[in-house]
Amino acid sequence: MAESVHAGASRTLLDRIEQAALLLAALSLGGVVACQAWQVFSRYVLNAAPSWTDPAALLLIANAAMLGAAVVTRREAHFAFAGLVSAAPPPLARALRCFSDATLIALGLALLWIGGTLAAGDLHVAMAGVPLPVGMRYLPMCMGGALIALFAGERLALRLRGDA
Repeated sequence: MAESVHAGASRTLLDRIEQAALLLAALSLGGVVACQAWQVFSRYVLNAAPSWTDPAALLLIANAAMLGAAVVTRREAHFAFAGLVSAAPPPLARALRCFSDATLIALGLALLWIGGTLAAGDLHVAMAGVPLPVGMRYLPMCMGGALIALFAGERLALRLRGDA
């Protein structure tokens, strides 16, 4: 009984994490629109284009893309070979789904590791046009990779338990 309560509590926590990721992705896209609108207004109306809008927009786009990728991983809306899985006999289909989950875990951990390595290596370098370190460019990769691994791990655990 305690195990199912813990599983329910962690699903609730993961639901909240998913919703927060989706909200941050949406806010990031809104930030991109605001940055680009300010860029256009400043350039053509004020005749003084700011230098920070392009790097900020690129950082926000990366954030939206990586958080969005994590959300679609949790919702199983990512690219998959659905025809192959649906045509396979049930035991093979289950094995293919588990393999897909394990591949996503590995991909997420690789993104986390590579992004962290790149971020750490560039934290001392200033980004052109915006007062942030260049290493900030790789933090969305780290966050997205960690969430992809977490959500794929949840899915794999549910499959192995027979709940998915």
